[in-house]
Amino acid sequence: MKSLSVHESVKASLKQDTAWRWWEVALLLAAAGSWFLLGKHSLLLNEIAILALFAVSLDLVLGYAGIVSLGHAAFFGVGAYSAALFAKHVMPDPWVGLAMAIAISAAFGALCSLLILRGSDLTRLMVTLGVASVLYELANKLDHITGGADGLQGVAMGPLITPFGSFAFDLQGRVAFGYSLTVLVVLLLVARKLVHSPFGVSLKALRDNRLRAASIGLSVNARIAAVYTVAAALAGAAGALTAQTSGFASLDVLDFHRSADVLLVLVIGGTGYLYGGIFGAIAFKLLHDWIAAWTPQYWTFWIGLFLVVLMLVGRERLLKPWTWLRANRGNAS
Repeated sequence: MKSLSVHESVKASLKQDTAWRWWEVALLLAAAGSWFLLGKHSLLLNEIAILALFAVSLDLVLGYAGIVSLGHAAFFGVGAYSAALFAKHVMPDPWVGLAMAIAISAAFGALCSLLILRGSDLTRLMVTLGVASVLYELANKLDHITGGADGLQGVAMGPLITPFGSFAFDLQGRVAFGYSLTVLVVLLLVARKLVHSPFGVSLKALRDNRLRAASIGLSVNARIAAVYTVAAALAGAAGALTAQTSGFASLDVLDFHRSADVLLVLVIGGTGYLYGGIFGAIAFKLLHDWIAAWTPQYWTFWIGLFLVVLMLVGRERLLKPWTWLRANRGNAS
């Protein structure tokens, strides 16, 4: 009877976690409404949607599994180059190219997961950074394939085929934003389902105490490899969206600043509840856009100053609305 009551308690807890909160629904409605109401800012909103997806992918390994990484841009870049090369040499269909980029990134993530199963957090930092650096140099040297420092040019995307018709990518970025937003919402729902499942609960257990998780029979290595693969797939999707909506892929998609920026996004938005990546991406991109327009020469100084103040004063004090959402994420309305 005791084991049954524990089982029922776990089921009730999972059911409560998966229940939709009012602010989650409001966020999705606001995202959909932004396509209609903020059309003139579609290019910026497209960048926010892509960065948010990239941040969600890192949150899976950092916030839920406790795996630190300084080379998450490796999967972003693999997805970008895969989608660009597929569109240029095979077929320009965006959906098929996106699926191929996700599959290739997931396979690469599964392979790289073997490198992070052992060692300390410092070891993982260096290994992930090393993988991204190796890929960057390979992309630079294989210029007959990737275009090298000049980038992969001449990537022409076909129209976006949907149940509502066929839409060609436009210069204003409205179709691109709608495409990226749709992919973000779908993959966010997948990630949400994953983290609120028994698998997601086990990830939190090994994040908090890996030895204890192993002692109760959890396969730690298998779970790390699985979540790393899923996170690589989502990061690859973000990279593919970047290449497809811009029609260009360059070494920039593998640069260290990609990994650094997405870490800053999670510092701003918080880790371990998925939506931190979305809120952080909105804040980071808007701050970046505003400061770059105000003082383009010194925008990195002001971003750095903001982060110093954020850490010294305290994120909980400066970001009270987001803190409240995190504190109440287990309460259904």
